[in-house]
Amino acid sequence: MSASSTARRIAATALAAGAIVSAVALPAAAHDDNRHHRHHRHEQRVEIGRVQTDGPGRDNRSNRSLNAEWVEITNNSRRAVDLDGWTLRDNDGNRYRFDDVRLAGRSTVRIHTGEGRDTRTDLYQGRRNHVWDNHSDKATLRDSHGRTVDTKSWGNHHRGHHHRGHDHR
Repeated sequence: MSASSTARRIAATALAAGAIVSAVALPAAAHDDNRHHRHHRHEQRVEIGRVQTDGPGRDNRSNRSLNAEWVEITNNSRRAVDLDGWTLRDNDGNRYRFDDVRLAGRSTVRIHTGEGRDTRTDLYQGRRNHVWDNHSDKATLRDSHGRTVDTKSWGNHHRGHHHRGHDHR
C-alpha cells in the first residue's frame, strides 16, 4: 500500500468520523436553540403595573383631576411589543383601545383618563368622566385577538389581585 493511499484512507476515516460527530451534535444544538426561543417567549411579559384611582385633590372632573387617574402597562421583556389593537377595560365596560402604540422593551406607559398629548411614556383616553372606581374595580388588559393578558383588581375583597394570561407574542 502506498503512502498516498494510506493518507487517503486516514483522511476518509477522519471525514466520516467528523460527519458522525456533526450529526450527533446537530440535534443537541437545535434543542438548545429551541429552549432559548422558548425562554424568550416566556420572558415576553406585558402586565398591568401600578394603578392610581384617586389622584391628589378633589375629583371635580377637571382635566387635571382626570389625568391624575391612570393605569400603568409595563413590558418586562427586552423586546418591543406592538400594542396596536390591544384594549384596557374597567368593570363597567369602559374601554380604551391602543392605536399605533409600540411599547419598548423594559419600559412602562401610563394611560391617563383625561385629555393630553400622547408620548412614549404617557397616553390619554380623552374622557370627560372618571373611569376607575376608587373603592372596587378591575382593570383588564387584552391583546389584539381578545385574549386576556393581565387583570388587576382592587377593593374590598380583591386588593391588588393579579391574574396574568399568557402573552403569546
